[in-house]
Amino acid sequence: MPNLNLGRTLVIANPASHSGRGHAAAMRAQRFFNSYSSISTSFEMLLTKGPKDATLMAEDAQDYDTVIALGGDGVIHETINGLMNIPSDKRPTLAVIPMGSGNDFARTLNATYNAPDTSLAEIFSGHHRNFDLGKITNELGESTYFMETLSFGLDAAVSVDTTIRRADHAKQEGSALFATSGLKIMARGHKGYQAHLSLSTNQSYDLPCIVLVANIGPTYGGGFMICPDARPNDGLLSMCFNTKRPSIPHLLALFGLARTGLHTHSSIITTAEVTSFEVSFSDPLVPCQTDGEVFQGQSYKVSICPHELDVIVPAQCRW
Repeated sequence: MPNLNLGRTLVIANPASHSGRGHAAAMRAQRFFNSYSSISTSFEMLLTKGPKDATLMAEDAQDYDTVIALGGDGVIHETINGLMNIPSDKRPTLAVIPMGSGNDFARTLNATYNAPDTSLAEIFSGHHRNFDLGKITNELGESTYFMETLSFGLDAAVSVDTTIRRADHAKQEGSALFATSGLKIMARGHKGYQAHLSLSTNQSYDLPCIVLVANIGPTYGGGFMICPDARPNDGLLSMCFNTKRPSIPHLLALFGLARTGLHTHSSIITTAEVTSFEVSFSDPLVPCQTDGEVFQGQSYKVSICPHELDVIVPAQCRW
């Protein structure tokens, strides 16, 4: 029998996730809740139909105890941004049924993904943890939260290309899709985007930005260990960025090494752990992504929101 009672529960499901498999997963979750009344005091499911639906649904969920996001990192990202519009004393707990291509947030949780029955079992045998979130604000005052990854430059362009190809029903998934997008974009060569970066540690850099990442968890792109030492509950943003312009062969080599985190040993890569940073670009069209979603601007302020969100994690979660 389940260990947790989720109280009043809302499931926000993206039926289009994981190439349409999200619909079957949502129906399985609905049957599960209907069959086991002891796991919640009430249950409702809402299906998204388009972008930002999950945010609107989540921000209206203050009368629920638990909100479960069913889908990929995109619907989890949207759900979290909706939850953050609810005052902290009324904010529901988050749980996830990961059904996506990248599933990087699930990797951070050590959660099973693309297996809804197992995900449900992990939720009901899990426990609560307070996780950090990141917040980015552009020069217009527009902001968004991220639960896993933020990046600028070529790697952000790779992430955006991956999202577009996934929407076009690319046959590849996860890190394979990210890798082929990366090789395509990076092989074209790039001089880098001129950037000024100021860290909360009183360090500043003028750099030709190829890769500039600030992560909550260790991975992006479906398992690339871009910030291998990142922890989702340490109150810090883990950063990785280039300080010099690499040659194309060097860049491609770094991209391959990032699968296992070995890129951090390169002399042109700097890592840092900060509570905040500011970055501005000479070019107004520098790619930027948060959890795989496009975010636009030219200058940004980024900060950590420590222990901001109550998350149900599986028993095997190492955090």
